[in-house]
Amino acid sequence: MSGAGFGEAQARLGASQDADDLVETVNLPTRSTGLAGTIFISTAMGSRGPRVKWFPGRTGRDLPCLFMTLDTPSRAPNEGLSLPVAREGERLVGPWVESNREALPRFWREGTQWDVDEVRAFVLGLS
Repeated sequence: MSGAGFGEAQARLGASQDADDLVETVNLPTRSTGLAGTIFISTAMGSRGPRVKWFPGRTGRDLPCLFMTLDTPSRAPNEGLSLPVAREGERLVGPWVESNREALPRFWREGTQWDVDEVRAFVLGLS
């Protein structure tokens, strides 16, 4: 991944944040991942454990999405997407999760302790 897509993520993080501010979520748009849609990563694991959410467009608290777990093999629970869209999401996001399987758990374990520069480095290190 190139740094070209980080501008939007940085804007969501808050370009004027102090180094001590907590960052708990990152939205990765198409230009950051090379995938259609948006990948949402949060430090809040919830009952499903470590996972990412994939939205076919922009993210939203109550919008339909696909979860992709970090289990081996990954599971992809569908949260309200049509079956063809959910299958396409699984086809796209599965390999991305697989290629970032080692990096992603660091965000859940350590991400609430990172400042915006550490989050930036994490995002830029994803493939």
